[in-house]
Amino acid sequence: MSLSPSNFAEEVIQCFEVNSNDGLAIKMAAYMRNKFKFYGIPAPVRYTLCRELYAKYGIPEDAFAVAHLLWAQPHRELHYVAQELVLKTHKQWRLEHIEDIERLIINNSWWDTIDFLASNIVGKYFKKWPKFSQQVIGQWNKSENFWLVRTSILFQLRYKHKTDTGLLTVCILSNADNKEFFVKKAIGWALREYAKINPKWVQLFLDKHTLQSLSAREAQKYLKSNLK
Repeated sequence: MSLSPSNFAEEVIQCFEVNSNDGLAIKMAAYMRNKFKFYGIPAPVRYTLCRELYAKYGIPEDAFAVAHLLWAQPHRELHYVAQELVLKTHKQWRLEHIEDIERLIINNSWWDTIDFLASNIVGKYFKKWPKFSQQVIGQWNKSENFWLVRTSILFQLRYKHKTDTGLLTVCILSNADNKEFFVKKAIGWALREYAKINPKWVQLFLDKHTLQSLSAREAQKYLKSNLK
């Protein structure tokens, strides 16, 4: 039985309300600094509930429409479902969906969703349409929204040997003096991850460029062991 986006979103909400756990909800909200409400549904339970919903109603045809409806809700688990649904339906993505992805990035933003969106969704999107990465990532990298900046730095986390080091360099150096914690942390994380693939490149980068202490410390965390 196929449901409209609004009806499917409502089924998810009702299902999660029935399976809520007040005790866990308090702990989960506290872990996220009480920025969001929680149902108290751990990830394994969330995955199971979603599988049951998909088995009953099928995969929504307009995943982004469902995602935006869920994203507008106050409970964080619904945001997780939204981004996981978008990723699950990546074969349905169209070029213009980058606008929908950006909308998810800049709303209800916190590190947990941003890091998933950056490394999984944005990363996969630009593997499908690589020739647009320079333009879009360049705009995000210069944005006043530091979550877009963080995304621009982290989107290649899973690229490994296919990492565009030129683009990575530009994204890092243009924000080398950025005082925002989440940007400084992203710079270190991106370099630390790429050091698993090409530690010599990362070492040369650190030798050549001066980064803030947090970024440099994160980048060097496992560098010596990777160089062996």
